[in-house]
Amino acid sequence: MINRLTSLYKLQLIDDQLDELEELRGDLPLAVQNLENRMNDISRTITEKQTEQQESIEKRDKNEKEVDRILENQKKFKAQLFSVRNNKEYDALTKEIDHSDEVVKRLSMENDALADLSKKLSLEIEDITPLLNDLQKELEDKKADLEQIVKTHEKEEVKLRDERKRIEETVKKGDYSVYMRIRKAKKGKGVVTIKRSACSGCQNIVPSQRQLEIRRNNKLFNCEYCGRILVSSEIAEAAEA
Repeated sequence: MINRLTSLYKLQLIDDQLDELEELRGDLPLAVQNLENRMNDISRTITEKQTEQQESIEKRDKNEKEVDRILENQKKFKAQLFSVRNNKEYDALTKEIDHSDEVVKRLSMENDALADLSKKLSLEIEDITPLLNDLQKELEDKKADLEQIVKTHEKEEVKLRDERKRIEETVKKGDYSVYMRIRKAKKGKGVVTIKRSACSGCQNIVPSQRQLEIRRNNKLFNCEYCGRILVSSEIAEAAEA
């Protein structure tokens, strides 16, 4: 059990050092992530507008071809007016010509609206694109700063992660799962010691009887208030040594 408790506290010590290295990066990782998310959103918006614009152009082309076809047929209908044999044929042709005029008018109005839409989308894309370029430059600067910080402590971090992996292999899987769950819930502190008769994690007093039980180092105890794993000062000293 002593080895079990010592391994857990050693793991906490290593994680404390890794956390300190993470803190040196400040808000740069989050800033980089936020910039990438914003750029992705803007790029997606630009793509959507470009797609909509392309669809409007294709629709206009299709309408123009349809107008050309209708006008060509209309010429034939108008030519046939001079060779009709009765009023019924004349009425049928004039009705077809009037319908053609209505369709041409409708398609022309639709094309005017599509042209306005295409122009509007072009302006919107022109407005957004510079912002994307500015964000790209900012992102490159933030990444460079972050890379410099990471590079400065790269060897130390690699050494700590190797050491962590070695220690993790000595920790029981069940203990490790509990430790990681508590660590995540308690801002990185999963294993703590007793200082001045109090849990060093939440500063609440640990009852005298529980302190005696913890000092026996024969069982895993959790703080009754914060849930962190409590170890004796002897375990902490052994791990730090």
